[in-house]
Amino acid sequence: MSLIERAVREKIVLVGVTLPPSSTEDTEAGLDELSQLVDTAGADEVARVVQKRRAPDPPTFVGKGKAAELHEVALETDCDTVVFDNELTPAQQRNLEKLLGRTAIDRTAVILDIFAQNAHSQEGKAQVELALLRYRLPRMRGKGTALSQQGGGMSAGGARIGTRGPGETQLEVDRRRIQRRIHKLEAELREIEKHRATQRKAQLRSRVQRIAIVGYTNAGKSTLLNQLTEAGVLVEDRLFATLDATTRRLDLPGGESVLLTDTVGFIRKLPHQLVEAFKSTMSVVVDADLLVHVVDASALDPDGNIEAVRAVLRAIGADDVPELLAFNKADLAAESARRLTKVHDGSVLISATTGEGVPDLLRTIADRLRALTNVVELSVPYERGDVIAAVHREGEVLVELAEEAALRLRVRLDAASLGHFVDYVVG
Repeated sequence: MSLIERAVREKIVLVGVTLPPSSTEDTEAGLDELSQLVDTAGADEVARVVQKRRAPDPPTFVGKGKAAELHEVALETDCDTVVFDNELTPAQQRNLEKLLGRTAIDRTAVILDIFAQNAHSQEGKAQVELALLRYRLPRMRGKGTALSQQGGGMSAGGARIGTRGPGETQLEVDRRRIQRRIHKLEAELREIEKHRATQRKAQLRSRVQRIAIVGYTNAGKSTLLNQLTEAGVLVEDRLFATLDATTRRLDLPGGESVLLTDTVGFIRKLPHQLVEAFKSTMSVVVDADLLVHVVDASALDPDGNIEAVRAVLRAIGADDVPELLAFNKADLAAESARRLTKVHDGSVLISATTGEGVPDLLRTIADRLRALTNVVELSVPYERGDVIAAVHREGEVLVELAEEAALRLRVRLDAASLGHFVDYVVG
């Protein structure tokens, strides 16, 4: 690939449609974020068009008149691609491309493109390719039809959206071949999930508590992991810089060791194809004892970002996992961070970059984890050395007292471990 090809960035016109119950402000905020996504994908916004409708136009989403206006804007700006913040049906996409004379794609295609660029692990690549193929399949125009017209139009380093996904190199594939590839990827991911499930069982047996860092994309999750554990994870000021989960051991102030995992960032309107494909990776969130939800306090709409993350947590079945809100970037937005911590009871204020508030965060994590456990007294006969060893292994021994016939222990245990020692509980 030549240096000239890498330097070329496509020109993009953005389109946002306000539909009930959304407001014009919501639409503009969505377009601002879409502009960031387009920039991350390797292209530049040259214009934006907004519209207010009571309902989408079935053939074109925006209606014939607005489509004609879009065509004029596209000619004036000499843009390569028109990107809609709203999701387009395959038929709408085809109709718009005919009317506009250029590629028309939606927000989902842009996000899939960014994920394709940033996936590095075997699992991450398989998950992204699976999501790309599931998105592309209904957009095929029939068996043997070239997908180059449907693959998208945004280039980043000479590649095109939907065609640069890992393992997907041919422009002309038929429906049956894509379906075979989807089935193969699903089988690969099932095998990976089996291996992951075995690892989870081992972790559960060890009773090491697990914490998952979640949050909106670019909120500072990887920076926090590095601050807490010196993990050395790549940190970039761009959307979706981290796709592959990274786990490190963390020692809390009370001496307890926990497993801390950095996860992929979430975003508004996260494509359902990605949520579905990344479910195995997200199992670390579902199985966590505590979620540290990192929020960018300097964002335009922190509360909206919180709700967007919680919507994804609900989608993957992790909405009942205890959550600790950590308002990040206090060094950039101290006033906003302080206001947010007052509004959200029990939250903490931090700067993952400078380390401000990190000791308080660690103390709060330790307190929250202890609150999830039970403190009980056990009386274990001396001849049951195996039970005494198991108590030390599975719980936190607070007090140990030698009595005449048994060892008396005051222990902190979670509900699962407590069930193993009910025969020795005192009182």
